[in-house]
Amino acid sequence: MKKFNIRKVLDGLTAASSSSSATAQPGTPRENDVVLETLQSEHFQLCKTVRHGFPYQPSSMAFDPVQKILAIGTQTGALRLFGRAGVECYCQHESGAAVIQLQFLINEGALVSALTDDSIHLWNLRQKIPAILHSLKFNRERITYCHLPFQSKWLYIGSERGNIHIVNVESFTLSGYVIMWNKAIELSTKTHPGPVVHISDNPMDEGKLLIGFECGVVVLWDLKCKKADYRYNYDEAIHSVAWHHEGKQFVCSHSDGTLTTWNVRVPAKPAHIITPHGKQPKDGKKPEPCKPILKVEYKTTRAGDPFMVLSGGLSYDTVGRRACLTVVHGKSTTVLEMDYPIVDFLTLCETPYPNDFQEPYAVVVLLEKDLVVIDLGQTGYPIFESPYPLSIHESPVTCCEYFADCPSELIPALYSVGSRQKRQGFSKKEWPISGGNWGQGTQSYPEIIITGHADGSIKFWDASALMLQVLYKLKTAKVFERARGKEEKPTADIVDEDPFAIQTLSWCPESRMLCVAGVSAHVIVYRFSKQDITTEVVELLEVRMQCDFNGVDSPVLGGEQTSALPTPAASCSPQESESPFQPSTGSNSSDGPRDNIPCLQVRSSPLKQSPGYQVELVIQLVWVSGEPPQQITSLAVNSSYGLVVFGNCNGLAVVDYLQKTLLLNLGTSELYSPSDPCQRQPRSPRKPRQPSGGFCDASDGVNNSEERCKSPTSDAKDNAFTRSRSSSVTSIDRESREAISSFYFCESFPRKSDSLLSPCLLVGTSQGSVMMLALSLPPGGDQRLQQPLSFASCGTLVRLKGGILTMGLLDATGILLPPSYEQWYDPNASDEEKEKSRRRRPPSPPSSQEGQEAQFAVVCSEKQAKVVAMPSQTCIHKHNITETSFVLRADVVQVAGAYCITCFCANGHIMTLSLPSLRPLLDVNYLPLTDMRIARTFCFSNLGQALYLTSPTEIQRITYSQETCDNLQEMLSELFTPVETPEAPNRGFFKGLFGGGAQSLDREDLFGETTAGKASRSLAQHIPGPGSMEGMKGAASGVVGDLARARIALDERGQKLGELEERTAAMMASAESFSKHAHDMMLKYKDKKWYQL
Repeated sequence: MKKFNIRKVLDGLTAASSSSSATAQPGTPRENDVVLETLQSEHFQLCKTVRHGFPYQPSSMAFDPVQKILAIGTQTGALRLFGRAGVECYCQHESGAAVIQLQFLINEGALVSALTDDSIHLWNLRQKIPAILHSLKFNRERITYCHLPFQSKWLYIGSERGNIHIVNVESFTLSGYVIMWNKAIELSTKTHPGPVVHISDNPMDEGKLLIGFECGVVVLWDLKCKKADYRYNYDEAIHSVAWHHEGKQFVCSHSDGTLTTWNVRVPAKPAHIITPHGKQPKDGKKPEPCKPILKVEYKTTRAGDPFMVLSGGLSYDTVGRRACLTVVHGKSTTVLEMDYPIVDFLTLCETPYPNDFQEPYAVVVLLEKDLVVIDLGQTGYPIFESPYPLSIHESPVTCCEYFADCPSELIPALYSVGSRQKRQGFSKKEWPISGGNWGQGTQSYPEIIITGHADGSIKFWDASALMLQVLYKLKTAKVFERARGKEEKPTADIVDEDPFAIQTLSWCPESRMLCVAGVSAHVIVYRFSKQDITTEVVELLEVRMQCDFNGVDSPVLGGEQTSALPTPAASCSPQESESPFQPSTGSNSSDGPRDNIPCLQVRSSPLKQSPGYQVELVIQLVWVSGEPPQQITSLAVNSSYGLVVFGNCNGLAVVDYLQKTLLLNLGTSELYSPSDPCQRQPRSPRKPRQPSGGFCDASDGVNNSEERCKSPTSDAKDNAFTRSRSSSVTSIDRESREAISSFYFCESFPRKSDSLLSPCLLVGTSQGSVMMLALSLPPGGDQRLQQPLSFASCGTLVRLKGGILTMGLLDATGILLPPSYEQWYDPNASDEEKEKSRRRRPPSPPSSQEGQEAQFAVVCSEKQAKVVAMPSQTCIHKHNITETSFVLRADVVQVAGAYCITCFCANGHIMTLSLPSLRPLLDVNYLPLTDMRIARTFCFSNLGQALYLTSPTEIQRITYSQETCDNLQEMLSELFTPVETPEAPNRGFFKGLFGGGAQSLDREDLFGETTAGKASRSLAQHIPGPGSMEGMKGAASGVVGDLARARIALDERGQKLGELEERTAAMMASAESFSKHAHDMMLKYKDKKWYQL
């Protein structure tokens, strides 16, 4: 941790208030004490960095075969671009309309997008953050299909009315050349042919345009003569059309599951009609109709049979069958089942030229929730292993945590155990989408993201350097029995679905201890080991937590309340190697209410645990008198003390995971000291009749005695609430109760009179109270495993408005004092290795230290933040964060070498407050809360990093650090790289001589304004984009604008100078060649007479 540098201090010197210096207690800040604060508003700026995950609700796809970049458009107007591993980019159309089609300007670094709001946009991909250069909004026609021929600047646009318009992609202006539907179809046809569903030019003749109408009519249009050469009619609607590369045949896919192959010069009837998945009747009749073939592609190879790839077309009797992609190669037909419905697919080929042998090598299949790339070059068509983090949503994300600047050895350790989990059977070839270059960022600190999922799995991700790669996956559901009969399934469980879903987690990066809480009121403690192990019996501890309704739920500030007799709120039932279902105490029959029954059953068979995270202890809350246990609302683990603490709306429990014992089990109201309005004392669950006060000996080891485990029950069983969803009254009762919302382990001064530091636990509640518990730890070593731990309640430290979200502790200079931890060691290592690691590890922290300076306790709630001087417990700083909204997430983080509080409010504001003075440093209206998913997953981390789940499948990372924003351009990857366009196919001598090769077309002459005239102004409106020259000139202002303008001008000037230099060199070479030939001719005929010539 960096100390504050006095030279950097410009303002914000904060003196302790006089109220805190009124009592001259040891460790209390005096009036002349100052904490030098170096953080200023200039250190903060908010911006998005990168978006990871699968594009949510994809709708279209395109591929640049030269740049090898894949683009995916979505139903929300998003645009995601992918290259090699680590190269990905996110853009957004402002309108939010769905993207219906994408077209690359191949090897030009540009992309055209067409949206459902009848607008088309030209994106510039030559910059790290792509921008729109031009937009064109159609007013009278609805866009249905677009086609941009290779190396052409004229874009064909088909409409719902059946017309085709032509756009110059350089200027984004409409040509006066229009193909009207009534001229394309036969004049004798009276019915409208429907929307344009396909446009393509003949691979061998650019002057012939193939137009497919929805009704089944296909027209070959002569662009020069402005008339239809041929018309092809079929009874079934058309979905797609594909050319043979020689331009003599094309294939159509239809709504009845048929494929028709047409010879260009024979429009009367199809050359072939096949139904790939139809059953062929024996009597020679037409096969039964199948589902529509939504798309077909026809690709040729030099050596071997062509490939025909199609989606859809399955028989109607295949009810419930998953979506399939069919690959027809010669006489073999392969049907590939997909996990999700197919949105689109593209066949990747070696050449971008449509008039050459295509040589297909892969198929990219865009599914509703996945992206699959199939290798066409290997037997069985294996898929490529995806390098992108597209599996975030494999199971829905239920919680998320972000750790920046982790210990450097963590990522290699997680990767080493995670690499053994990889699937086999992938293609041996490299990932074919390999364009772009990585960014050249300077940030090198390790970052880890942990996601918890609905199926109980936990994924660790390497998030360093703006990338994301899965490191390791942990399946917590393995601990429990999955098979359960219908008669055994509880009818009033906490959750109907996803009983293993992760609710919250606590992770200590230094010790690698992991603690997770699930929705079925269970907590699992994990240790990290590099060795596999077989656990014969999973250690289990059952905890009985209940609420006393006769007791006072929460003290009211300034009010006097009386309490019932002090009765412990809960009891425990710890077990070792016993079934969680006890016939003596557990009841699961209809004769009586459920009691002492956990929601899940821990597996009884041996558990084989691979290297990685291995179960240390399972803790389950049990049913109490017919009431299910309440979900866990807060959780914390401390490796130095060997403790796990968790809480819910009933109270809190502290578990010693080393001794596998329950130490403390209190109702929330019992945390208050006698000086509080609610007089409750903490009681040990081990000795319920022991008088309160002082330190409670609460760990006699594991004992299943009924007398020891059960506490006196309250008479208020009738008031006990139920989790039935039909009861609104009980839900109000539950909400009004004071839940435990936050924990923080620390070493501080438990009481005002203390001058010695000792281990403490800060407890925050949903009604704004912060209580302190003092811990009494036994000596380290073997005594730690034998001697008991005990607690003492120290009363209320401070009260705030709203529920407590986060807490922290600063030293006298403003440096954060993190919870103590134990360095990691392998629990399955040999005794010698364990002993060596213990010698290397620092000793356990002493229970008390003398001569310590003052401390500052930092507390942030849903409404306000306070800083309290310790040990005087005087509030020296207070800041009301919001009056009309509430804070969803708050954290104490490090930015630019100093500490601050970061907050995310429900009204969308992101704020930072300095420490300890709570000066506002940043307040940006960023993102209003539109989905509880954002509230559940938003988290801050150190060094100005934050993230949230922006959709069910995508993580959005943001930064609030000015330094990161300044370096963002360098850190981002590049999409466009200079690549030579492959040479055009050789026409051959005879084809060139007799005109048998590809026929070119002067589109400029045909579609230009001089020939075609101007298009109607009312047809479409041209809108300069923010990335265009007009947009740049309009948006650029100040110094940044001047720099941008200068850079653009230099780029343009350099480009024009380069073009001029090339032209000059070509002209000089031509002149020199002409001069040489002229000189040779002169010498040849110099002395000859005219009649000798």
